[in-house]
Amino acid sequence: MPTSLSVNVNKIALLRNSRGNDTPNVLEFCRLAIEAGAQGITVHPRPDQRHIRTQDVYDVSQLMKQHSSLEFNIEGNPFEDARTDNDYPGFMRLVEDTRPDQATLVPDNNEQLTSDHGFDLLKDTEKLKPIIDQLKSWGVRISLFMDPDIEQITLAKKVGADRIELYTGPYAEHFGTDKHANTLASYQEAAAHAVNIGLEVNAGHDLDLHNLPDFLTIPNIAEVSIGHALTVDALLMGYKNTVLAYSNLCKLSYTRDDVQ
Repeated sequence: MPTSLSVNVNKIALLRNSRGNDTPNVLEFCRLAIEAGAQGITVHPRPDQRHIRTQDVYDVSQLMKQHSSLEFNIEGNPFEDARTDNDYPGFMRLVEDTRPDQATLVPDNNEQLTSDHGFDLLKDTEKLKPIIDQLKSWGVRISLFMDPDIEQITLAKKVGADRIELYTGPYAEHFGTDKHANTLASYQEAAAHAVNIGLEVNAGHDLDLHNLPDFLTIPNIAEVSIGHALTVDALLMGYKNTVLAYSNLCKLSYTRDDVQ
C-alpha cells in the first residue's frame, strides 16, 4: 500500500493566533488539504494553546466525521492534565470527547519548541500502560512517538502500541551530509524490526519535498505526518499544489515497495 499523507495544520493555527482573529481559518485549510488528496488531518494541541486550540480539536473532529474514509489523528502528551488558566481540558479528555482514528502519544512538554525525542519506555511503560488500555477501550489506534532504537521499539510492542511514529529529526538533519547513509540505514533497520514484531510504522518531523523521497525508499511506511515544511512550501507553491506534491511523493512509495 502507498504511504498515507496526514497534513498537520498546527502552523495554520499558529499564523491565525498571531493576529487574534480567525484568519487563516483552520477548517478551510483542512478542506483544502482533503481536496488536494490528503488521507488524513493531524492536530497537536498543547496545553499552552500556542497553535491548535481546544475548540479547533472539536471543530476538526466534526469535519472529519464527514470524511469517514480519512484519518483524524490527535498528537500530544498523554500525561498533560487540564489547566485552570485556559480551557485546555487535558489530552485524554480531548481524545475521549472526539474519538479520533489515531492518537499519537508524544513525550513533549511546554518548554520544548517542538517535539524532539521519542519515549523512553524503560521509564514510561508503567505510566503508559493504563493510558493505552483506556484508549483502546475507546476504539482509538495508538501510535507512540519513538526514536529508531530497536530495544525501545520492542518495548513499544510490549506496552500495547499498534504503531510507532519514527521521529525523523535526525534523518532530516543528516540529509545531504556524509552521515546520511548511516542514518537512513538506522531507520531502515528500525522500521523492519517494527514490522517484524507486528507494529505498523508512521514517520514525522522535518520531512520535506527534498528528503521525503529518499526516506520513502524504506518499505512499509504506513503514514507520514507533515506540517511545518508543507506550510513553508505552500508560501511559494500554493496550499493545494503543495499538498498534491507531497501526496504524489507518498503514492510513489507503493512502486518502491514493489521493487524491494
